[in-house]
Amino acid sequence: MIEGQTNVRSIRLGPGSARRIGAELGRFAVTTMDLPWQLARGLLGADPECVVMVDSMELDVVERQAAGIPTVDAVVAVGGGQAIDLGKYVAWRRGFRLVTIPTILSVDAFVTPAAAVREGHRVKYVGAASPDPLVIDYDLIRTAPRDLNVAGAGDLLSIHTACFDWEIAERAGRSEYRFAPADVAAAHSVLAAILDAADAIRRCTDDGLRLLVESYMRINTICLPAGHYRVEEGSEHYLFYALEEQLGRAFVHGNIVGLGIYLMSRLQHNSPEIITACMDRIGLQYQPANLGISRPELASALSGLRSYVEARPDLWYTIIDEREIEPEWIDETLAPLRFSVR
Repeated sequence: MIEGQTNVRSIRLGPGSARRIGAELGRFAVTTMDLPWQLARGLLGADPECVVMVDSMELDVVERQAAGIPTVDAVVAVGGGQAIDLGKYVAWRRGFRLVTIPTILSVDAFVTPAAAVREGHRVKYVGAASPDPLVIDYDLIRTAPRDLNVAGAGDLLSIHTACFDWEIAERAGRSEYRFAPADVAAAHSVLAAILDAADAIRRCTDDGLRLLVESYMRINTICLPAGHYRVEEGSEHYLFYALEEQLGRAFVHGNIVGLGIYLMSRLQHNSPEIITACMDRIGLQYQPANLGISRPELASALSGLRSYVEARPDLWYTIIDEREIEPEWIDETLAPLRFSVR
């Protein structure tokens, strides 16, 4: 177990670790989606009281689903980020024990306390829940497409741009929190470990998957005591928020964050070639073509990004506040990318 505040009360990690866990839980409900439930339902060793499929992460929908679940001993969240977030919301709202069984590692939702819900396609983080246990079954996770597990590196590679943004805010006297060089250094050590293990992550080996999980937990030991996630969330996430709101649809989290890293590292003049080479080596699917984004859509989001963040007082000071995103920069920066054709 990682020392420090990780938001994980207990963990089971290894091949087959999900088998028969349902037989230990008493009465339980499941939050999931069709495909992960098909993969996991035969492993649990007991039948749930109910299965709640993710319909939408809009807050009113999630609240209605949470209220409709009977009283149980535990809620078991099975699947990717949205299934885990729904489970966290239910556990928090109803006071149930939370068990998380991620079937892909595309986002760090399985270790973070708050649930990501939407209000009008705008991300909002609410509540707090801790898994007991977090179940990392390598065999189950490897049934998912490899690129979805590789996407789990996105929220760790974002350390590259997010820490730079925090340093920019500190120099400008605009940091919302007391700047902590030790936290930045600790986050960079996590990033270095990911860079060193790029091949293992790309191949989704046991070691690669374990490193992703442990790295997320290490980030929590930095961020939870600090009370914020400044070291891994910055301008790269803000572009994702703007695109999701503009286009009205969700993305594979780590991949859209990867696109933000590609673009914002260039806006920052922050070793963009190094971080891009790492994303390519890991196999992160950050290209707009992979995400179904056309060139006009991305150009529009970038053109309006300053206005978007200025209208969001909840967003931290980043390179977006400091440097104009000009049409010439957009043309030059988007030229090497591949786009969806509409």
